[in-house]
Amino acid sequence: MPTAVERKALSEALEHLNENMRTMSELAVLAIRKAVEALEKGRSHDADEVFTLDQEIYGLKQKIEHSCIELIALYAPVASDLRTITASLEITTDLDRIGRYSKDIAEAAEKLRGMSRESLGKVGNLTRMADLTIQMIETSVNAFAQRQAEPVRDIVRTDDAIDALHDEVFQELVEKMTDQSVSPRVGAQYILINRYFERLADHAVNIGLDVIYMITAERPIKTKRRDATPRGTEPAASSTGTS
Repeated sequence: MPTAVERKALSEALEHLNENMRTMSELAVLAIRKAVEALEKGRSHDADEVFTLDQEIYGLKQKIEHSCIELIALYAPVASDLRTITASLEITTDLDRIGRYSKDIAEAAEKLRGMSRESLGKVGNLTRMADLTIQMIETSVNAFAQRQAEPVRDIVRTDDAIDALHDEVFQELVEKMTDQSVSPRVGAQYILINRYFERLADHAVNIGLDVIYMITAERPIKTKRRDATPRGTEPAASSTGTS
């Protein structure tokens, strides 16, 4: 049975963990928003900001992982406290991947700089893909911050809509490259970006399901219109970076 001093120390440590998690969530949302701005507006300073955010997210991930391991070792938490810690460990991985995919989108935006605004306008569904993906990420991280399971109860269904839109955008890009309204070089970059958005949505789903587990102790089964790539088996995104 933990003493009053130990319970107080654990409570304070959990609050510090939650503060770091909120900060990491805010950075991840900012990173994807800035990446989309870099893509839409072709501004190099937006891309540079994403690169910096990605490094900050990765550094915070390492700090949070250390804190979680220390909490488990020192206090042997149980029940909701243990779920909070284990869910945080899982969520940091997804937030880190959100930062990484944001960086990949920003790198693609740099390659497309000078032509991205005009070309993106020709692929209207890609803009909608970006908007829906950001909405999913914000819904998941807000559910975590507010400790609310209800907003993410239907997040898998929302992800099915993203998957369907991903297929539509892919087909649209192939058709535009075929009729040469979008060059193959530009189209190839947008196909990658489309894939990144689809994977970002998958990470939003992961966060949402972890929030449900953290709050309710239920482990929802992730069933999708098509199988998702399991955690730890991500497709190669870019060959540089530390995260």
